[in-house]
Amino acid sequence: MMGGKEGLILAAGSGRDVLKGKFRGCLVGLALGDALGAPFEGAGSVDKREVFAAAERRQVLRYTDDTHMAVGVAESLIACRGFDGSHMAGIFIRNFEREPWRGYGPGPPLVFQRIKLGVPWDRVAEEIYPGGSFGNGAAMRVAPVGLFYYRDTVRLREVAFLSAQITHAHFLGKEGAALQAFAVALAVIYGPSGSPEDLLERMGAFVTERVYRDKLEKMKDLLGAADPAEVAVHLGNGIEAFNSVPAAICCFLRHPGSFEEAVTEAVGLGGDADTIASMTGAISGAWLGIEAIPVEWTAKLENRDYIEELAVRLWETALGQE
Repeated sequence: MMGGKEGLILAAGSGRDVLKGKFRGCLVGLALGDALGAPFEGAGSVDKREVFAAAERRQVLRYTDDTHMAVGVAESLIACRGFDGSHMAGIFIRNFEREPWRGYGPGPPLVFQRIKLGVPWDRVAEEIYPGGSFGNGAAMRVAPVGLFYYRDTVRLREVAFLSAQITHAHFLGKEGAALQAFAVALAVIYGPSGSPEDLLERMGAFVTERVYRDKLEKMKDLLGAADPAEVAVHLGNGIEAFNSVPAAICCFLRHPGSFEEAVTEAVGLGGDADTIASMTGAISGAWLGIEAIPVEWTAKLENRDYIEELAVRLWETALGQE
């Protein structure tokens, strides 16, 4: 299992600029996956050629609540130089009230409303969803946690769970967020030279819930599958964390050398296409770096300059914690 020393070796051996490019690639990749998948959310399987064509037709690649909340996670980590649950919840509320049209589901606005009424940030989700939600809303926004804590597996898991608690209190929702954050951290450290098989082994050692272990095991047979629809059949493409995080990871692992192929395949799975593609894009962007993302897409990405600026500030803040 990854520990702090490996991250420090990467920072010293690969160079600060390479690491910065991975941070930029992760957040830009997340936003692009989200924006590319948004028109296909809820669809059946989609031919990846249509994903490319739709991106070419659109003048602006506009993202949804997935990116909007990930931006909030990054903003809070930077401002607090680490995790502060009350502050992060406040940033979520502020950003939602500024742009409530981003496509939020019914849950987060209820959470935000009750927090404003005085319910503690770490208790409100369980009041709304008894037992907690195991949706993928925590995993879709967690990539900045994986970047910030890529050197420390223990703290990464802790913060992934705590950041999920604001809206998704079920253990399976938290575990999905932790697995996605860990995948981002592995991408920062081992990309682009690591092997999919090694990454799967490390992820399998990281997760504790059987549903995630079983799906990681199934990925071994899916890495070479000719039909990408098999990914959705065996791993899922729905809004549950355990039916989307594994699918996102698998799309990346099937195409570790190509951001375009990984993300368009994720969109092509259909179902919760924007969220699955955003998670794939975050991992692929962290693995390959910003230079591997097509400039014709980044040029159209909404608020690209701010997202890249945020990634650089997150990188600077994370390095400052060494």
